[in-house]
Amino acid sequence: MKSVVVTDPPRAALADATTLGEYGTATVHEAAGRIGYLGPRLRPAWPGARIGGTAVTVLCWPGDNLMIHVAVEQCRAGDILVVATNSPSSDGLFGELFATALQQRGVRGVVLSCGVRDVAELREMGFPAWSTAVSAQGSVKATAGAVNVPIVVEGQVIHPGDVIVADDDGVAVVARATVPAVLEASQARLEKEERNRQAFRRGELGLDIYGMRAKLPDFGISYVSYADHVAGEPK
Repeated sequence: MKSVVVTDPPRAALADATTLGEYGTATVHEAAGRIGYLGPRLRPAWPGARIGGTAVTVLCWPGDNLMIHVAVEQCRAGDILVVATNSPSSDGLFGELFATALQQRGVRGVVLSCGVRDVAELREMGFPAWSTAVSAQGSVKATAGAVNVPIVVEGQVIHPGDVIVADDDGVAVVARATVPAVLEASQARLEKEERNRQAFRRGELGLDIYGMRAKLPDFGISYVSYADHVAGEPK
């Protein structure tokens, strides 16, 4: 692995990343064509946070957080630090001291394909973190990795400058080049959901709102009265 720190990657527009974060992971994932979701293993260290920002990517060795220290310098306001390890690790590579340094720089949160610790302190600070594990296991600072290179987190490729959206439903990545289209599709989806919400409040059924009723026979679904159903049962 080549050890490199890329200092000036292009980033998606911060205003767009902020808006996508407000829309939320589920809406953005659906609007993007159901791609970019980082899977169910990534869970928030504490509930209630909802963020969107631009990715600063970090590749570390298992149990080694040297490159997170290196990456802090490359972070700026509106970024989200995204950390991967080059083989599986559950060690707690990130905690309250890192969060303090990042919060001072305006970083909006961290996503880790490894462990996080100091959960109580992160909650008290209001610093959002998503990880695949919570672990008190510490780390060393001994092996070079890379910063702002493409990484893989839970099967998804993340490039520096991509948009990261994270909330209680999980984490999604939106490729920088697709952000305008996903932004437009997300807004359209929200407007459609609001129309459907109002229809549900009027007492309409999903079968009719979503046009499913006419398709039920294609699934082999039929309606029968209770008496006919009972009469048709084997004796």
